[in-house]
Amino acid sequence: MATKENFTPDEWRAILASPMLAGMAVTLAEPSGLWGLMKESMASGFAVLEARRDVGANELAKALAADMETAEGRSAARDGLKAQLTGKSPVEVKQQVIVGLTQVGNILDRKAPADAAAFKAWLASVAEKVAQSSSEGGFLGFGGVAVTDAEKASVAEVGKALGV
Repeated sequence: MATKENFTPDEWRAILASPMLAGMAVTLAEPSGLWGLMKESMASGFAVLEARRDVGANELAKALAADMETAEGRSAARDGLKAQLTGKSPVEVKQQVIVGLTQVGNILDRKAPADAAAFKAWLASVAEKVAQSSSEGGFLGFGGVAVTDAEKASVAEVGKALGV
């Protein structure tokens, strides 16, 4: 089983940021206003919390969740995102998110092959949870589409970037 110690600080920072990247890929596909943005942001955060509590969760996901409970872990994830995304246009951010997820997938394949498939599947499930968290096109939470075609395409793009 891989742990934080299997990775360099930069690699671990990328892994820490990966659930946020998976969620951002979906959010960027179809911005859904303030409430939708809040729901989608919370969905990726709850997915990390669930990994910590789920006895069947991948051990690497649990390690990530445990690290995110610390101020240092949250700062590392935030710094990793800032380094990748600062100063970019929305289109460039989306491209960088996919590049970042591809890099995380490669790091996992190289450094944690026994854990890679399960962790990458978990990241893909984070994207799916974000897509399902907020309907698009409704009014005050009524009507609309549960998951838009653009969100479905982004979930698929996340899976492809991760190789799942």
